[in-house]
Amino acid sequence: MKNFITSMLGALVALLIFTFGAAVLVIGIVGAIVALGARKSSPAAAIETGSYLVFDLSNNVVDSPPAFDLQILANDRKEPLQLRTVIRSLRAAGTDRRIAGVLLKGSFRPADLGSGYAALREVRNALGEFRKTGKPVKAYLETADTRDYYVASVANEITIDPYGMIMMPGLASVPMFMAGGFEKFGIGVQVTRVGKYKAFVEPFTRRDMSPEYREETQRLLDDLWGSLLADVGQSRKLAPAAIQATVDGQGIIMAGAAVKAGLADKSAYIDQVIDELKAETGRQGSKESFRQVSLEDYSRTLRDPAPGISHRDLAIVYAEGDIVDGEGGVGEIGGDSFARELRRLRLDDSVKAVVLRINSPGGSATAAEAIQREIRLIREAKKPVVVSMGSYAASGGYWIAAYSDRIFAEPTTITGSIGVFGLQFDVQRLFNDYLGFTFDRVKTGKFADSATLTRPKTPEELAVVQRLVDWIYGQFIAKVAEGRKMTPGQVEAIAQGRVWSGAEAKRLGLVDSIGGLEAAVRFAGEKAGLPPGFRVIEYPAKKTLAEELAKAFGRVMPDATRTASGGVVDQIEERLDAGVASLRAYNDPQGVYARLPLDLSLP
Repeated sequence: MKNFITSMLGALVALLIFTFGAAVLVIGIVGAIVALGARKSSPAAAIETGSYLVFDLSNNVVDSPPAFDLQILANDRKEPLQLRTVIRSLRAAGTDRRIAGVLLKGSFRPADLGSGYAALREVRNALGEFRKTGKPVKAYLETADTRDYYVASVANEITIDPYGMIMMPGLASVPMFMAGGFEKFGIGVQVTRVGKYKAFVEPFTRRDMSPEYREETQRLLDDLWGSLLADVGQSRKLAPAAIQATVDGQGIIMAGAAVKAGLADKSAYIDQVIDELKAETGRQGSKESFRQVSLEDYSRTLRDPAPGISHRDLAIVYAEGDIVDGEGGVGEIGGDSFARELRRLRLDDSVKAVVLRINSPGGSATAAEAIQREIRLIREAKKPVVVSMGSYAASGGYWIAAYSDRIFAEPTTITGSIGVFGLQFDVQRLFNDYLGFTFDRVKTGKFADSATLTRPKTPEELAVVQRLVDWIYGQFIAKVAEGRKMTPGQVEAIAQGRVWSGAEAKRLGLVDSIGGLEAAVRFAGEKAGLPPGFRVIEYPAKKTLAEELAKAFGRVMPDATRTASGGVVDQIEERLDAGVASLRAYNDPQGVYARLPLDLSLP
């Protein structure tokens, strides 16, 4: 009894300590969120005439309004920058008499599907439009990678730190193959697929790339790299071949070599650049820095256009992330929730046109069909639907685009991948050989236990899944043919799961126009007959502070201790985490998917 009472008292004390600690943690988080909300809603400081707009690239550029993330508080990370915010700010700054120029600095921090080359091309084009107003764009580089230099190359003047470098060796795809690991741990994988280029399943079944996977990846990277070199060459007045020679000859391009090759205009330390900008903005000799305003602060000074006449709205709907069955979570496109949002817009008489911005590698075929169904119904309701493809719009991402009135893409968009696969796992050897667990069964029909993970599928069961995959692939081909006004044979010739660049997709008829989100919005507004100055609304909309708080406490707190990748261990852990996370997205009720290969992430 003494021991019992002592244990109970100890448990009670532990419970009290835990409760107190949890309360302190909650209060701290709430206070931090409230402070963050207050900071976001507070008016920006007055902008002095002659100020430079400072665009710090040390961020992640995303398509949709950024979702709330507790890691922003825990790690003091920046909230991602929305692409439309960047473009709108640069456009406004071009005609703002207070803004004398733009300074680019820092290095992008891509995450998930953000900061892809298609989105960065839109940023780059907006900077080019700013230059046309006669105001300068200046860039200061320290350690710049391909993304950083691609955007910075549009500047009037590029300064590189004397100890800086340009790390732009080219593009590469380095997929991880897991077949050996699965075999080692007794995990079986069976595949059903259509399309000889549908390489998504290869990391699960092979130890290296098939000839078809290698062929399509090489062609895609060549197209994307060629587009990047062409854009850089045009801005820097250099032949793409000359840039390639520098890249191949140097590997890592040091400051002196960059200036000599024409990739940078001069080499200088940051204090020297600041002194130049101080002189230019009227603060020469002052102890203060040059007149400036950050792009984030400047964007908060911009007012939304007046709503104007009602019934004149255009909706931008963001489909960003993996397409999954059901409601979906953070960074996912839930088939049910997304279709429901489209249905609401279809029934809303104030919405006259829809622009679907896609940044997705695909996913569940069932969810993609639910979304596409709503898109067709919107068009039947006499509302134009225009697709703007971001960095990725492939497989299921192309499925949902096929029936739109017009498709816009950037040359560096990754699209196509019209193919279907089924992926079946079993853990029989893992449980039997390694854990000593065995299974038995009683059933009422031949296929009653066919969905089990406890054994491999029989040939008859695989044949059933293959018939389903074949049927869905046929539906995919037919839908693309109908939506794109092509014959099934024409679609079949460019399908087979093959991935294309946006430039090649336009040549093949999978894309109508080269252009970004703003071009798609203009076209949709014209097609709907909207007057100039029509209002644009975005979905999903930014959450209120209360909604963000409820959502934050409604899910497990993310790992707040992880820092940006750097060491070998961090990179290995991130690779494994990415693989496990992708497996969680395989929730199609029929186990059939239309998705890009696992690793087409580019440096």
